[in-house]
Amino acid sequence: MKLATLKRGRRDGTLVVVSRDLTLCQTVAEIATTLQQALDDWDAKAPQLVAVYEALNHGAARHAEPFDPKACHSPLPRAYQWADGSAYVNHIELVRKARNAEMPPELWTDPLMYQGGSDSFVGPRDPIWAGDEAWGIDFEAEVAVVSGDVAMGATVAQCENQIRLLMLVNDVSLRNLIPGELAKGFGFLQSKPATAFSPVAVTPDELGDAWRDGKVHLPLAVALNDQPFGKPDAGIDMIFNFAQLMAHLAKTRELEAGSIVGSGTVSNKQGGLFGSSVANGGVGYCCIAEVRMYETIEAGKPTTPFMRFGDKVRIEMFDGSGASIFGAIDQNVERYATS
Repeated sequence: MKLATLKRGRRDGTLVVVSRDLTLCQTVAEIATTLQQALDDWDAKAPQLVAVYEALNHGAARHAEPFDPKACHSPLPRAYQWADGSAYVNHIELVRKARNAEMPPELWTDPLMYQGGSDSFVGPRDPIWAGDEAWGIDFEAEVAVVSGDVAMGATVAQCENQIRLLMLVNDVSLRNLIPGELAKGFGFLQSKPATAFSPVAVTPDELGDAWRDGKVHLPLAVALNDQPFGKPDAGIDMIFNFAQLMAHLAKTRELEAGSIVGSGTVSNKQGGLFGSSVANGGVGYCCIAEVRMYETIEAGKPTTPFMRFGDKVRIEMFDGSGASIFGAIDQNVERYATS
């Protein structure tokens, strides 16, 4: 099943069911007006939503309309929780290597995670707003899950049973603001602006055999200014799967339905520690920072700039037949003008 939220009505938008080929959608106010409402009563609402989904896919929907990703908010315009992991340890290792810092061995056994702002997500076609190019504007392409209710201390198996939906993520980072914040010892805040998610959230069964072991085994396609930038496989080198990330988060707290847990930047070793760009025959990268770290290690300094006003990033995932699964995150960087 595929679900989206249109920018209609109040700030939480209007829930729609979307056809598998992303061409049609249907509002379902008689079932749930918002995605959060559906998640709060998932066992009762999901079968009803599936019935609408099947009707859409078989041309039997009574009130279908064209689906326009540009009209979408993120599937959850705001959420009770957004926690982002760093399950691809290659990403951490590369960044630390560039500054000659040892990687703590516990990162291979204990997930790294931060609590992100979840009160104001932006839509998949909304701008990346920034006040200054000097902030070091970077994208981070990821995968995320949306949970049902998870009890404190839940096991990995229990967490896997509560994975309701999957989405793509652009977890924007302002790289030049990060060092000062981390030096304070309290983590990210100003360096993590509003996050965008894919137009569509999908149930795990939509991925077929690509969903296994709590991971998505498909390439994540990233283009920067319409040029291929990365296509690493999200199932490769993911040290902690989504159920393990959820269990880590739930160790000392409950997760409420609608909590979002991210994978962290997708990153493949590509046969070696640092990988290679798409232009050089590799699978590339899911953020600019990794390229800059590679350049620093190889040449002593980075040469690839962070994003500038007017730059564009596109993040998308395709199935085995080449069809888009989640729709695309497609964002331009724009200057935010305060009134």
